This record gives sequence, C-alpha cells and structure tokens, in this order.
Amino acid sequence: MRFASCTEKIEISGIRKCFEGAAPGSVNLGLGQPDFDTAEHIKRAAIRAIEQGLTGYTPNCGLPELRAAIADKFKRENGIECSPEEIMVTSGASEALFLIIAALVDRGDEVMIGDPAFLSYAELTKLVGGRPVSVPLDGDLRLSPDSLQERISGRTRLIIINSPANPTGAVQTAEQMKAIAQIAEDSNIAVLSDEVYEHFIYKGEHVSPGRFSDNVITVNAVSKTYAMTGWRLGYLAARGCALEQLLKIHQYVQACASSISQAAALEAISGPQDCVAQMRDEFRSRRDLLVKGFREMGVPLTEPDGAFYLFPRVGGGAAGDGDAVSARLGQAGVITVPGSAFGPGGKEHIRISYAAARSQLEEALRRMKDIL
Repeated sequence: MRFASCTEKIEISGIRKCFEGAAPGSVNLGLGQPDFDTAEHIKRAAIRAIEQGLTGYTPNCGLPELRAAIADKFKRENGIECSPEEIMVTSGASEALFLIIAALVDRGDEVMIGDPAFLSYAELTKLVGGRPVSVPLDGDLRLSPDSLQERISGRTRLIIINSPANPTGAVQTAEQMKAIAQIAEDSNIAVLSDEVYEHFIYKGEHVSPGRFSDNVITVNAVSKTYAMTGWRLGYLAARGCALEQLLKIHQYVQACASSISQAAALEAISGPQDCVAQMRDEFRSRRDLLVKGFREMGVPLTEPDGAFYLFPRVGGGAAGDGDAVSARLGQAGVITVPGSAFGPGGKEHIRISYAAARSQLEEALRRMKDIL
C-alpha cells in the first residue's frame, strides 16, 4: 500500500509516545485534560436532548440557538462583534484548526508558529503541504511581535497564536495581541487565535486579537473550560466570507458536530458558570504547589500565568536534555512530556500537567527529587 508523501512526513504525537513504557503505578502528569467531571446541569441537558429525540443531523454550522449563544459569548467576554451567521460549531477545536489551515494554506505557503507550541499546528500545516516557520519565544515564553515581523515573507499566509499557551502557560499581553493583529492587517495575513484555555488565567487578563482585526479567526471549545474533552465540541468565529470557505471543507469532513454535544454545549455556555470558577481556583492552588516544589529543588522555570501546565527547564550538562530527563522520570514513575515534542525550542524542558489531584502532585514531587 502506498501512502501520500504529506502523510508520511507527519510524526506520531510526542504526547502519545510518552505513555509508552511507563512504570506500573506511575503518576500521570502528561495528560492535558481537566481531571474534573462535567457539571451536572450540563449532563442533564444532554440527557434531555436524547430523551427528546435530538439525535439526528443538525445544520452544518450548528444549532441556531447555540450559534447565537456563542456569538453573544464572543461579544460579552472577548469584545468580538460577530453575528450567529459567522459562527461554526465543530467537532472539537481540533477540527476547527484543521479547517482553517486547510482553507488558507497552499502547498509551499508558510505558517508562523511559536517555538515551542502545541504540536498539532506544525503537523497540520505539513499535512496540507505548507511549511511551518518557527518563531522563538521571548524570555517570558511569549510570542514577540518583533520576532514575528522579522520572519514574515511573501509566502506567509497564516500566523497561529495560542494564549494562554500549551505547553508554556504563557499569556500574551494586550499590547502584543494588538501588535500581532496590526502585522496581519498590514501584510494581509490571517491569524488563527486558539483560545481554548482562556478561562484559566491566574495573572493578567485574556485579550482576543479578534478585537482588533477582521483578519483573525478565533477558535475555542467547551472541552477545557467545562471539563468536556470527550464531548468533542469546538467552535470558531470567522467574519466576512471566511466562514463560507471553511464550510466547503467542514460539510464533507464532518457534516456537523454531535447533536447531543451541541445541546450540552448550549447549557454550558448559557448556564451557571460556578464550575469554571471552581476549576480555576483549584488549578491556581495546584500551580502554586508545583512552582514552590520546583523552586525548592532549584529547577529554573517561568511561573505560568494561565492554562494548567508547567514548563520547567531541566536539561543541560550531565543531566542531558529534556528527553533524557523525561525518560528517567518515567522510570521513576512520573509521566511527563518531553519539551521537544513541542518544537526544538523546548528540547531542554519538560511539560507537566497539573490537571491531577493534589495528592498525585505531592507524590510526583517526592519522586522527582531523586531525579532533578
């Protein structure tokens, strides 16, 4: 059997690889999903939808009432003015990422991606024949507008930005977001803004670049915010003619997102938000626990302002790089993700998810002291 060259160029996820060969009884700090249950009022909405027979296809872009609720959410929380007709509901944020990259990037086109960054960005770019261009992060692990500007060429078609960021937990400033949006406007380049961690910020504020430019397509999901990763429900806002181009792909790739998940998402976005605040407070407490533990061990790190990841620098000298340290931690019963999975800029780091119980984090710190 012969496979397409673009498929053969794609790597198996470094996150998936880190679970192989883990010792029995390991503490799993590699998984990037909330360890909370979906709130009861959201689950009840899904059950009602099933009981009422909402089990067929929905319109391609989603239930009208859900699209209206999402448009209202974007205006209320993000300052993005868009109509329900400019909203598309997708099967998770992952589908939204693929649709945008596939619709905008031709073979040989360049996509600006922070280094390190969420690994799907580069692999999806390669899948459509594009060329990922790494943009080194600044000392605060943020994407610098100046570094971005230096690397833009005549083949640049897309800038991808993720704030709060996976794997670093960094939060872009309002000034940076405005500057990046202006670069896109001046160069007629699109921006993909991945905002799935927007509700988990512990310092500063979340600012959507879509406030400043119509060239921005904003991606979000209920997955992280409402502990609904398995429901596979994302959404995007694309103004002007962009949504029609994305729909051309979506209609054949997915047709529509799950009707049951859409009913649950409507309740999540429109209903009580107490569950989100509770998760945020717990994540902040866990972050503080880990930051204190790593600093006591003398491990250098930039304190994350958002998301639920720590990205300490563990490589160098006799210790080897992040891959080597992550492997030794795995043998000691602590699963982490090597920073190299997120790009060359992460090779001296490991990613640690604190979406795990405090007791597990405390045990992981105890085991790590013998390695770090």
